Amino acid sequence: MPKALITGSAGFIGYHLAQDLLAHGYEVIGLDAMTDYYDVRLKERRQAMLLQSPAFCAINKRIEEDGVLHDLIAAERPDVIVHLAAQAGVRYSIEAPRSYVESNLIGTFNLLEAVRATPSAHLLMASTSSVYGANTDMPYAETDKADTQMSFYAATKKANEAMAHSYAHLYGLPITMFRFFTVYGPWGRPDMAHFKFTRAILAGEPIDIYNHGVMQRDFTYIDDLVNGIRLLIDAVPPADGKAQSPQDSLSPVAPYRIVNIGNGVTVQLADFIAAIEAACGREAIRNLMPMQPGDVPATWADASLLKALTGYVPHTPVREGVAQFVAWYREYYKI
Repeated sequence: MPKALITGSAGFIGYHLAQDLLAHGYEVIGLDAMTDYYDVRLKERRQAMLLQSPAFCAINKRIEEDGVLHDLIAAERPDVIVHLAAQAGVRYSIEAPRSYVESNLIGTFNLLEAVRATPSAHLLMASTSSVYGANTDMPYAETDKADTQMSFYAATKKANEAMAHSYAHLYGLPITMFRFFTVYGPWGRPDMAHFKFTRAILAGEPIDIYNHGVMQRDFTYIDDLVNGIRLLIDAVPPADGKAQSPQDSLSPVAPYRIVNIGNGVTVQLADFIAAIEAACGREAIRNLMPMQPGDVPATWADASLLKALTGYVPHTPVREGVAQFVAWYREYYKI
């Protein structure tokens, strides 16, 4: 039975990935700090469901704490590590940037040092479409230059990519960075747009729509993201530097690659809201607002590299994915 370590396992994406890997025969070690960035009860419920599997083990500690990752990885020697633990959120990074330094920079440094001491077959690390920043050429390709981040959150994630590349080069560690695009679905974070919109619409409260609704996103359903991550586990970047195609982001000097995981379709925010309205059976009360600092007007993934490496492309239509989320929300909150 292969063994996987997932950091951030009680989080939105970590929970779904852990469930998926357990279903595919993995033993899973879940590490999570259970922070109060949002309602801890949601994290506790996710973790409790994971603990129903005898193949899952939970460890509640902070990755930025000295020795935690070093000792855990040395003791467990996982075959694969998926690093999802991070301080998330573009807007919160303006209010509380230090928490991003501690979790995203120091925590990731601790992980890289731990893997250097006890290498795994493949380290996969979460990045974000936010690293594309002010880029306007779309769809975004992994080989595009990405040096104009517009939030501190995005800057820490771009720093993670550079840190990981240096360790891949210096120590021969196979590392894949995956950039995901506006993920949504059941068990999501309460600060995410689909969660906030659904809560407000069902409560008859107004929703805040930024940039007066002139926004486009490559909305990616959680199951599609998780499938992409799992399939990338076997797509270990080679050390020979020989790219498989012109769009392959494989480093010429390290077993390191960046891969977009997105639907490959850009959707108007108005259409996303309409899907939530349809699933809720109610119209939204719209509060149009200006663009928020650190935000970008559009995102759109070129997912051709993911398909080339795994044969898989995310495919869930927004209306179908939103309906699944609203059904979960109604059941979870008894509405």
